[in-house]
Amino acid sequence: MLRRRLTVEVHNGVHARPVAELVRLAQAHGAPVRLSTAAGATVELSSVLAVMDLAIEAGESVTVEVEDAPGAAGLLDAISEVLAPLSRR
Repeated sequence: MLRRRLTVEVHNGVHARPVAELVRLAQAHGAPVRLSTAAGATVELSSVLAVMDLAIEAGESVTVEVEDAPGAAGLLDAISEVLAPLSRR
């Protein structure tokens, strides 16, 4: 399992556009991808509504987990670009 902790830097938090991109990336990868908040809520990145229900705000920390499979590291990089485009990993 690959795991990366990120601070969300998306202006106005994680709203519909970035959530749709996250779900699209996860579905294209095919392996299960989970997003967890600092409060302990965890969802699969397979449902836009499930991720939207987390109501993640800018500045919050989240953890992304993906099964170690071909392309998993690249997927984490792509997800990082959506959630924290200005971060230096």
